[in-house]
Amino acid sequence: MKILVTGGCGYIGSHTVVDLLNENYDVVIIDNLSNSKKDVIEKIKKITGKNVTFYEFDMCSKEKLREVFEKENISSVIHFAGLKAVGESVEKPLMYYENNLISTLNLLELMKEYNVKKIVFSSSATVYGNPKSLPIKEDFPLSTTNPYGTTKLMIERILKDLYQANNSFDITILRYFNPIGAHFSGLLGEDPNGIPNNLMPYIMKVAVGKLPILSVFGNDYNTIDGTGVRDYVHVCDLSYGHVLALKNPKPGLKIYNLGTGRGTSVLELINTFEKVNGVTINKKIVGRREGDIDACYASIDKAKEELGFEPRYNIEDMCKDSYNFVKKSN
Repeated sequence: MKILVTGGCGYIGSHTVVDLLNENYDVVIIDNLSNSKKDVIEKIKKITGKNVTFYEFDMCSKEKLREVFEKENISSVIHFAGLKAVGESVEKPLMYYENNLISTLNLLELMKEYNVKKIVFSSSATVYGNPKSLPIKEDFPLSTTNPYGTTKLMIERILKDLYQANNSFDITILRYFNPIGAHFSGLLGEDPNGIPNNLMPYIMKVAVGKLPILSVFGNDYNTIDGTGVRDYVHVCDLSYGHVLALKNPKPGLKIYNLGTGRGTSVLELINTFEKVNGVTINKKIVGRREGDIDACYASIDKAKEELGFEPRYNIEDMCKDSYNFVKKSN
C-alpha cells in the first residue's frame, strides 16, 4: 500500500517524503512544480537511497488525478498541494480559491470513489486569524485575514462536513505555524521560485548576496521589539509530525497544532541568524504588510499528548541548517 503525497516536491512535502521513506513507506508524489523543482526527486533519493513514484500535473485536472488512483494502490493521503503566499492571495483571490479548493475537491471525490479513507491535511495557523489570546489552542475561534487563510479554513470545513456525512473517514488536520530550517544534509530546504514570500528564504538570499536588502514589514506591532512575533518550527520537526499523524491509531476527525510553543520576533530571528552564521544581514524597516497580525504562537499540548510530538530543534538549529542549505545550493 502506498502513501500519496500531494505537493511532495515542495518545502514541507519533500522533508515529509524523506521521513516516510525512512519509515519504509512506499510513496507516490504529485506536484505541478509551480513553486518547486524536479531535482528534489533526485535529492530525496540521494538522502534515503530509495525511489519514489512521481507524477507532474495540476490536481485541478480530475482525469489525470483519476489515472493515479487507478494505477497506484493508494492507502492514505498527505495533502500539501496548494498556493500559499499570503500577499499574492490578497492580490489574486480568485486564483487561490480556484486552485486550492478545486484540487482538494477532486482529491476527496476520488478518495471516496476508490475507498481511500485516511487523509492528513496541511492546514495553517492562519485559520486562527487575529487570536484572542496566546498561546493558541485548537478550540479557539476561527477566522481569517487573507484569502490564502480562507482557503485553508474552507478546506477544514469541507473535511469536517465530509466526516459528518461519512465517519468511516480518518481525517487529521495539522495547523502548523512557521516552518523554517532545512534538512541537515543541506540537500533539501526552502527554495521558492522567484522573489521569496517567507522571511527565512529572504534572509538567506540577502546573506548570499542574491538580494541587496531585507525588508522588515512594520516595527510598530504590540510586541517585544515592535516586529511581528511568530512560532518558528524546524521543518524536520514538522515533517515528522505528519508521520506521527499517519501512524496515529486514534480514529475519527482530529486537529492538532504543530509548532514549538514559543514566539520569536522578526528582529530576534535576524539577530540569531547573524550570530550563529557569522554574517551581516542588510535590512530596512518598511510599512506593514496587509493581512499580518502582531503575534502568533501555539499551544502544542494536544499534539504532545496524543501524537507524541516533541520539537527537537531550537531557533539556532533552524538558522544554522537554513544557511547550510543555501550555501550548498549556490
